[in-house]
Amino acid sequence: MKNNFEFQNPTQLIFGKGTMAKLTQKLPKNDKILVTYGCESVKRNGVYEQICKALVDFNYVEFWGIEPNPTVETLRKAIALGKQKKITYILAVGGGSVIDGTKLISCAIPYHGDAWELVLKPSKIGKMVPFASVLTLPATGSEMNCGAVISNAEKQEKYAFYSSYPQFSILDPTVTFSLPEFQIACGIADTFIHVLEQYLTLPDESPLMDRWSEGIMQTLIELAPKIKANKKDYNVMAEFMICATMALNGFTSMGMTEDWATHLIGHEITALHGITHGQTLAIVVLGTMKVMREQKKEKLLQFGTRVFNIIEGTEEQRLAKTFEVCEHFFRTIGLATKLHEVNIGKETIATIKERFLQRGTLLGECKNIDGIVTEQILNECL
Repeated sequence: MKNNFEFQNPTQLIFGKGTMAKLTQKLPKNDKILVTYGCESVKRNGVYEQICKALVDFNYVEFWGIEPNPTVETLRKAIALGKQKKITYILAVGGGSVIDGTKLISCAIPYHGDAWELVLKPSKIGKMVPFASVLTLPATGSEMNCGAVISNAEKQEKYAFYSSYPQFSILDPTVTFSLPEFQIACGIADTFIHVLEQYLTLPDESPLMDRWSEGIMQTLIELAPKIKANKKDYNVMAEFMICATMALNGFTSMGMTEDWATHLIGHEITALHGITHGQTLAIVVLGTMKVMREQKKEKLLQFGTRVFNIIEGTEEQRLAKTFEVCEHFFRTIGLATKLHEVNIGKETIATIKERFLQRGTLLGECKNIDGIVTEQILNECL
C-alpha cells in the first residue's frame, strides 16, 4: 500500500428478503418525512405497498417523477415541496437516480440559493436534511456512497457532486425480479466499470485492493449468464446487488489512484443524447482502454490474466485478446459497444472535444486526457 488515505463509510446496510418492514424501526418517529420516487414501477412490483404499510404511523408526503439521469429542473420542484412542508427527513425509494436526486434535495432544502449552484460549487453546501434509501435497481452504488450525478436539461450538462451518505439503506433482492433485462444489463456494466475505474490505473499500489476488485469483476462475469437464464433466482440477484454496492462504496479504492475518464466522457453523451449511463460506459471504456493502452499496459495485462484467464501469446496479443473478450462480455449481456449503434457520430465527438477544451478538462489517473485525447477515444468507439 503506497498511498496515504482516510476512509469512513457511515451507511448502515440492511440486506435481505423482507427487510423493508424494518423501516418502521429505523425512521425517526417525530420527523416530517419526504418520500422520493421515480416512476410508478414501484407500484407494479409491490415496493410501494410495502413502503406505505411501513409508514402508516408516520407523517410523510410523497414526491414522484425523479427521472433517470435526474435533472435539476425536476429536483427544484421536490426542493420547493420540501421547503413548503418543512421536511426534516427524506427517504429515497428507487434506483441510483432517485438516490442521487435525493442527495441534492437534502442539500438544497436548507439552502437559500438555487440548487444548481450546489452542483457547480459543492463548497456552498452547509446544513443537510438527513436521508435514507430503499434500493430497487442495483447499479450506481449511490445507496452506500456520498456521490451523485445531476443533469441540467436546459444547458445539456451533467456533473458529479459529493455531499453526504445515506444514514441507512435497505436492499431487498426480491425487488429486482421485475426489472427489464436492459436495465439489468446496464446495471452490470455500470458495476463492472466502476471497479475498472479504480483498478485500471497504476500498478503495484495494493495487492489487496486489486484482488477485491478482481473478485467483484469475476463474480459479475459468472453471474451474468445466470441472471439471463433466471432473473428471479434470489441468490444470484442477491450477489449482483451486493456487487453493485461494494463496487463503489470505497472498499476497493483505499489508497488507490483512480481514473474516471470513461464516466465523465459518458456523462457528456448522456447529457447530449439521453443515452442510459451504463450503456454509454460499455461503449466508451473500450476506447479508453485502447487509446491509453501504453499508460495502462501493466494493469491491462493483469486484468486480462486474472479476470479473463488470458495467459498465452505476446503482450500485444494478450492486450488484443483482453479488448476482444471484454467487448464480448458487454455484448453477451445485451449492450451496444459502438457509438454508431446508438446513432452517435462525429458531430457529437466534436461537441464533447470542444466542451472539454473550453473547460480545461484533464481526466484520467495521470490527468493527461484532454479534449484532444477524448476525441481519439471517441473515434475509437465509432
